Amino acid sequence: MNEFDQYVKHILRVQYYARYTDDFVIIADSQEYLLKLLPLLQAFLKKRLGLRIHPDKVFIRSYHQGIDFLGYGMLPHHIVLRTKTKRRMLRKLRERAEEYALGGITEKTLRATLQSYLGVISHANTRRLRDDVLNEFWF
Repeated sequence: MNEFDQYVKHILRVQYYARYTDDFVIIADSQEYLLKLLPLLQAFLKKRLGLRIHPDKVFIRSYHQGIDFLGYGMLPHHIVLRTKTKRRMLRKLRERAEEYALGGITEKTLRATLQSYLGVISHANTRRLRDDVLNEFWF
């Protein structure tokens, strides 16, 4: 994917581009610019890397609608945890707490799981969620 990064940044000269593994986002002032860019990206990925962009996962949205990226909703002035991500996190924490109660995992493992999820939510504006998680899963 480094080759794709170089193409986007140096050949296409996209100013606002971010990628993490196989997810990427491009921010631009104009919808028309993004619509012209899309076929170039698709052609490069197919020809040079043998990859394709999933048609159901391409979104062109206005700035105020925010960006759904890596489990977060990134809005102009704050970042929120996506609802699906929040539900999955809470379900996994409950499952791990159950495993601990049944003796399947150690307290150290349980605490490590909790700390990992607290790390995930620390990147968003989630003070209330953090407090709720700490109160519910206080070990």
